[in-house]
Amino acid sequence: MDKVQRVGEIIEASTTDFVAQCYELYQSPPLGSLVKTRDSEVELYGVVYQAITTSFEPGRRSIARGKDEASEEAIYQANPQLLKLLKSEFSTLVVGHRQDDKLHHYLPPKPARIHGFVYLCSPEEVRSFSQPLDFLNILVNTHLPVSSDELISACLRQMSQVYEDSHSFLVAAGKELAILLSSDFSQLKAILGRIQT
Repeated sequence: MDKVQRVGEIIEASTTDFVAQCYELYQSPPLGSLVKTRDSEVELYGVVYQAITTSFEPGRRSIARGKDEASEEAIYQANPQLLKLLKSEFSTLVVGHRQDDKLHHYLPPKPARIHGFVYLCSPEEVRSFSQPLDFLNILVNTHLPVSSDELISACLRQMSQVYEDSHSFLVAAGKELAILLSSDFSQLKAILGRIQT
C-alpha cells in the first residue's frame, strides 16, 4: 500500500471547503491535488484550489529584504526569524467522502474538524476516487476565487499522473465534461485545451 504524506492541519472549515496550514513554509500541495482528512467515521476528500503564503499577523505585510543579498536563500539565512513570521496555507474544495466503506461523490453531512490532519492522497486512492468521474459535477458548478476552468484542468492533470494510460483517463474525463458542459462549448474547449497531453 502507498504511504500517505501529511501536508497540513485544518484551521478553518465549512461543509463545502476547508483551509489547512502547512507545517513547513512553501510546502502546500500543488493546485488540483486530491487530499483527505478524517472526522471520526467519515473520511473527507477535497481538491486543492488555492495556496497562499502570508504573515502570521493579520494586516502585516512582508517587506523586501534582498537588496544586498546574492540569492533568495541568503535572505532566509540572514533573517532566520522569517520562518517564524510567515505561514503557508491552502484551501480545499470538498468533493466527496467515504462513510461505512462506501465512497460518495457529494458533500459530507458535516464539515471537517479543526486541527484535523490533511494528507495527500496516494496514487491508489486517487485512482479509486476518480472512477467514476462524478466529482466533476461539483467542480463544474462551484464558485471560487480561482477560475473553475483552471481548477478542473489542474485536477485532471494531477489525477492523470497516477494512471498508466493517462491519455485514456483524460479522454474519459473529456467525455464526462462534454456532457456536463453541453451548453457551454467555450468553457469545455478551454478545459480540454489545458489538459491535452
